[in-house]
Amino acid sequence: MLTMPIIMLFYKDMGLSHEQSFQLKAIYSISVVIFEVPSGYLADILGRRITLILGAILGTLGFLFYSIGGGFWMFLAAEMTLGIGQSFVSGADSAMLFDSLKSDGRSHQYLKYEGINYSIGNYSEALAGLAGGALAEISLHLPFYFQTGIAFLAVPAAFTLLEPPSKQKPGRPGFRDILKVVHYALVKNIRLRWNLIYSSIIGTSTLTMAWVYQLRLDEFGFKEIFIGGTATALNILVGTVTLFSSRLERKMGKKITVMTTSLLITGGFVAGGLTHQAFFFLLLLGIFYMARGVATPVLKDYINQITPSEIRATVLSVRNLLIRALFAVIAPLFGWLSDKLSLAQALLIVGLVFMALALSTVSLFLNTLKNY
Repeated sequence: MLTMPIIMLFYKDMGLSHEQSFQLKAIYSISVVIFEVPSGYLADILGRRITLILGAILGTLGFLFYSIGGGFWMFLAAEMTLGIGQSFVSGADSAMLFDSLKSDGRSHQYLKYEGINYSIGNYSEALAGLAGGALAEISLHLPFYFQTGIAFLAVPAAFTLLEPPSKQKPGRPGFRDILKVVHYALVKNIRLRWNLIYSSIIGTSTLTMAWVYQLRLDEFGFKEIFIGGTATALNILVGTVTLFSSRLERKMGKKITVMTTSLLITGGFVAGGLTHQAFFFLLLLGIFYMARGVATPVLKDYINQITPSEIRATVLSVRNLLIRALFAVIAPLFGWLSDKLSLAQALLIVGLVFMALALSTVSLFLNTLKNY
């Protein structure tokens, strides 16, 4: 993701306001929301490999649109294409990993391998952050040209994947079956419902910070190369912490792990809004990303452990749908607040919203962990 650390700066350079920039990210999330669960269901019906191939192709096209585009509407088309592509990938990737391990009788090792997978991704993104920042020093368009080529590499990679054995749904698939899975996940299965809701709140928090911090660092006066370098450092930090997430969770226990990471993540927004010193903001970012490195694989593991294999990709897609739906509300609000007030005040207000959401659901979520 060469474009990740500089995309908000790119929007600014192209004359977009903060509100328009976050509107684009909201549009991406809305695209994910619309296609997330149907794509997850297709992954369960047709196979995870097929949907991952489709997602890789759409991801390449999305960055190609950015490379040749030059305004809000072209960027909107790019975000919609990337969102649809991401919906085909998210859920299917984790489901393929879990079922591959399950077929070998090693499903209990999912958290370990999800942690390794997440860690490798963050190390890769760390290198990309530095490279993207360096390319942006030459031209803010340059990272998008290279990103298109990198995205294309996922296409042949997806073709090499082997489909793990899984239970196939009998009969002809239809939209009614999708609704049944959503009803099961969010209404019928109480344990799964609160796992999904709580995980989506924390997931939205970490997603929002990924777009916000680059604007805050730019406000502090840092150059693109430093912001890219910060992304590198943060991803190395997340990747390293994630490697030890399963060990930390066993040592600390489920309740303490959840409470600690949730407080650090939601509180990071509030503290980030209150501080006006660059050093302290960078320190807060480090703590925030360490908590993210533990929370993300742990919360996904809790969901996988209580989800039937034949609907796993669909259920994980429901989680991603909830994250994107909440982000589609939060992102324009943050953009509007930062334009009308300031970035610091927007951080503070949105942080209080996340904290209120987490506190209002944490006890219900923790009750679901008692029977693990």
